[in-house]
Amino acid sequence: MRERWMFKGTFTALVTPFRNNLVDAEAFEALVDRQIEAGIEGVVPVGTTGESPTLNHDEHLRVIELTVRRARKRTLVVAGTGSNSTAEAIEYTQAAEEIGADAALLVAPYYNKPTQEGLYQHFMAIAKNTKLPLVLYSIPGRCGIEIAVDTVQRLARDARNIVAIKEAGGSVDRVSRLRQVLPDEFAILSGDDSLTVPFMSVGACGLISVASNLIPQPVKQMVDAALAGDYRLAEELHRKYYAVYTDIFLEANPGPIKAALGAKGWMSDEVRLPLVTLNAGNLEKLMTTLKKAQIL
Repeated sequence: MRERWMFKGTFTALVTPFRNNLVDAEAFEALVDRQIEAGIEGVVPVGTTGESPTLNHDEHLRVIELTVRRARKRTLVVAGTGSNSTAEAIEYTQAAEEIGADAALLVAPYYNKPTQEGLYQHFMAIAKNTKLPLVLYSIPGRCGIEIAVDTVQRLARDARNIVAIKEAGGSVDRVSRLRQVLPDEFAILSGDDSLTVPFMSVGACGLISVASNLIPQPVKQMVDAALAGDYRLAEELHRKYYAVYTDIFLEANPGPIKAALGAKGWMSDEVRLPLVTLNAGNLEKLMTTLKKAQIL
């Protein structure tokens, strides 16, 4: 199943647009179209950015189905199917496979804080119950735990369909350590727009991006430059959009990126409780940043 960096390039962690607290299918399909037109390598529905914690079961699967149907194999669909319940993660992953997703993204179990052995068994159980390629997702700031380097190494060794990791721990050193112990064909993807260039300089091969919901072409250009070894251009683009990359996290994701997409007129800025729309001060700061970057 593994090829040299099956996952390489720019993948967009899609927001889930709402209108009157319902999934806005029209706005969502337009968002997917913009990603494909920009040449994005893949889209990731129902991850953190897609507000998966507040989607019910039917909505979760409907968003995956909308993505697969709209993408029509023109870009990879990496469905978010992780859970802190192993049984639920297996159920979602199998459903995504049946719907037609190309791969699945599996966040580390949150809240129940398993040991590393528990994490290993969790991911192995999912891998044994699907043929989909699987992307691990380590984000200790949200989950309270990280998938340890040794655990990632074990999983890469023992499960042929675990082929990549989205690394959102904020550490360049950890990316270096992962690259040292993982097979060359195992992909490391940045989970933070603002850390993409440094991560790629030590062995990452792409990005799962929040910013590319808004600016897919510049983000892709930055990643492509780094892949080509043109770090001068990659750094220029990183510096140009750095304030955007940071200010879309002024409050909990996806509140700020939805505010930006709303300002473009592409969708409502609506989020679901317990998330709320940006406060006035942060909204003003974000709009100023977007204007300076000539996005608005």
